[in-house]
Amino acid sequence: MAFIQIVEYETDRPDEMWALGEQHIGGLGDTPPGFRLTITQDRDNPSRYVTIVEFPSYEEAMQTSAHPDTDAFARKMAALCTDGPHFRNLEIRHAVG
Repeated sequence: MAFIQIVEYETDRPDEMWALGEQHIGGLGDTPPGFRLTITQDRDNPSRYVTIVEFPSYEEAMQTSAHPDTDAFARKMAALCTDGPHFRNLEIRHAVG
């Protein structure tokens, strides 16, 4: 079953956040088939961002989570936030399209 993680945060340092994310993704190696990462910005609050990470399964997500660099990335990300990050871990129960 597919799995989605949503990360909501606010930052006044989006360029640094983007560079940190790019560095982390590059260090993970090959992403699993079905992996997708989408970064969004709130139109009503431009300092708020929501990152949507899609995995083919919960197990694949946990493998990425267990990667040695993931904990360090999360700490560095939190240091760039003015609010958050707040994580939502979601099992997909129904999807159309």
